[in-house]
Amino acid sequence: MRLGELIPAPSRLLAKGVLLIVLVGGSASITWQVQDWRYGKQLAEQARLHTETLNKLALATVAQQRAEEDKRLALEQRLATSEQTHYRVLSDVQRDQGRLRDRLATADLRLSVLLNATTGAGNGSLSATTATGGVVHGPTRAELDPAHAQRIIGVTDHGDRGLIALAACQAYAKEVSTLK
Repeated sequence: MRLGELIPAPSRLLAKGVLLIVLVGGSASITWQVQDWRYGKQLAEQARLHTETLNKLALATVAQQRAEEDKRLALEQRLATSEQTHYRVLSDVQRDQGRLRDRLATADLRLSVLLNATTGAGNGSLSATTATGGVVHGPTRAELDPAHAQRIIGVTDHGDRGLIALAACQAYAKEVSTLK
């Protein structure tokens, strides 16, 4: 006797149906696993590409920030050099003005002005006398009072400082405007 003869026909049919369902379900499960692996692989590849793109963007951003920082540092260096130059010029002018004031105060140096040769005496103008002990060949000159000379030197000192400050501002504006 065979095994098939021992099992009744409806049971055999039921067993075959169950076996068919198990086989179909198992193959569907395997199909789902294959698709899951395939899609999982695609998703992993997309995630890797996305991460690489983000890394490239981050590196580009860092490089751009570094370039901007280098530009800023170069500008700061140029501005510091310009400031030192202008400070040196200003201190030289102040030193020269101080020496000039000292020489005027000690009568080592006298300021004079040219007189108009057509100006006649007695009309309130300064006398056309020359400095003591000196022979002046040329136009007639008049010496200024030392106090007036000090005030004139003060005015020129303020003017020189203003011109130096203006030059410093112009150099700063030029450096900053060429930053782009």
